[in-house]
Amino acid sequence: MADGQYAKQFNLSASTARETEAVWDKVKNHVTPIEWPTQAELIVEINRLKKERDAVILAHNYMTPDIFHGVGDYVGDSLGLAKEAARSSAKVIVQAGVHFMAETSKILSPDKTVLIPDLKAGCSLAEAITGADVRLIKQRYPGLPVVTYVNTTADVKAETDICCTSANAVQVVEWAAKEWGVDKVILIPDEFLARNVAAQTNIGIIAWKGRCIVHERFTSADIAEMREAYPGAEILAHPECPEDVLSAADFAGSTAAMTDYVMARKPKQVVLITECSMAANIQGDVPSVDFIGPCNMCPYMKRITLENIRDCLLHMQFEVTVPEDMIEKAALAVQRMIDLPPPAKPARYDLVKAKHHVAVELI
Repeated sequence: MADGQYAKQFNLSASTARETEAVWDKVKNHVTPIEWPTQAELIVEINRLKKERDAVILAHNYMTPDIFHGVGDYVGDSLGLAKEAARSSAKVIVQAGVHFMAETSKILSPDKTVLIPDLKAGCSLAEAITGADVRLIKQRYPGLPVVTYVNTTADVKAETDICCTSANAVQVVEWAAKEWGVDKVILIPDEFLARNVAAQTNIGIIAWKGRCIVHERFTSADIAEMREAYPGAEILAHPECPEDVLSAADFAGSTAAMTDYVMARKPKQVVLITECSMAANIQGDVPSVDFIGPCNMCPYMKRITLENIRDCLLHMQFEVTVPEDMIEKAALAVQRMIDLPPPAKPARYDLVKAKHHVAVELI
């Protein structure tokens, strides 16, 4: 945009225009011109408060584009954000995501202040299981390692042998089976992730009937409709979706793997079978790619806004704490996951291998 034109278009000060013009270029297809002046001022205020508070914002891939591109210091999937929480030298971490992510940051950085902009930003999957449930599972299956999806509360992680994400679940399951000398592991709480992992390995899987409200609603019929309407589009699915959805897709992987796929291939048209903001955020970096629905919105993620990020930094409110004894036990499981060597190639789910049915024992 020509010098000064952006500032005049939105009636912004010269300093606000300098700080936000590049952000506008990335979000302009998803934010209306009417709301942008207010958002631009909030972005400037938040970035100023971060410096004053010695804070960083960890923004998950499901944040809205104004947050993701405007104020996120580190952006990515839950595994990437967990690693950044441990590495960051900032005194304050603001988790632009959901509550279990903030707890994970606190587990990895117990001496830091961890804030979440809205205490009601929960997770249907994390709420599907408790630490007490895991203790009963371990009594029922003594001697088997417990692999727990990172999308769980701190009390569940404290009962866990090692955590995983959708990006490394197959790797973690196979590592745990080898370390414990067994041919079967417990993988909780996401039922569909467990079933999709089972199709990638010879290790037996015992699963729990937890589900993500975003991904469980997708069906293979959705994909069939998209193929009919957009025959040239490439379809990418998240492994929290049902098995038949993955089987009908062209590619399946974590949010990070999907991002890598789009950034590397830059397909003309692509469908992301996951949360709505994911496509909007990637499009900011690859505007040539045409992103097509469907998508499902996460009501928990959407509780995080620029306004409540600003307020939590301004008032240092909504601190997330975890009991010290729980941190000590949960940190072992999370750190084991982080310490595993990264896979030789980006994590993906082999859809050809997954064509065969693999039995999963559902608790």
